[in-house]
Amino acid sequence: MEKQKKESRYKRLYSQIEELLKKCNDETARMATISAVLYNKMDYFFWCGFYRIIEDKLIVGPYQGPLACQVLLKDKGVCWACVNLKRTIIVPDVEKFPGHIACDSRSKSEIVVPLKDNNGNVFAVLDIDSKERNSFDEEDAKYLEKTIMLL
Repeated sequence: MEKQKKESRYKRLYSQIEELLKKCNDETARMATISAVLYNKMDYFFWCGFYRIIEDKLIVGPYQGPLACQVLLKDKGVCWACVNLKRTIIVPDVEKFPGHIACDSRSKSEIVVPLKDNNGNVFAVLDIDSKERNSFDEEDAKYLEKTIMLL
């Protein structure tokens, strides 16, 4: 998707999500809403959802798309790299990422965005996969980071 079209779509989605989240303060419901809107409005999103840190494991939370890995073992894969580095990670080709966890072999690229508490500790991640390589860029990172701040 070209940059201008992507930016325009993210701006519209941000406004839509912001309005929807005013209706409920429950974190799980809010994560579910974000996942549903992004998955259904961004045509290159193959899987979109959250993993929450519970007892040193990443446990799947609300998501949209094919069946997910329920538990991601500590310090393996892109999601844990995001947690450990405390920053967004863009993976143009998941097959080239050391230790990538393939929950679905159709996934070819990925972006993972950390959710942080007020002290800067990561408590969950937003994980998005695409069937195409090189699907995600800094524009995605910018708007996804902004969107999760609504939580």
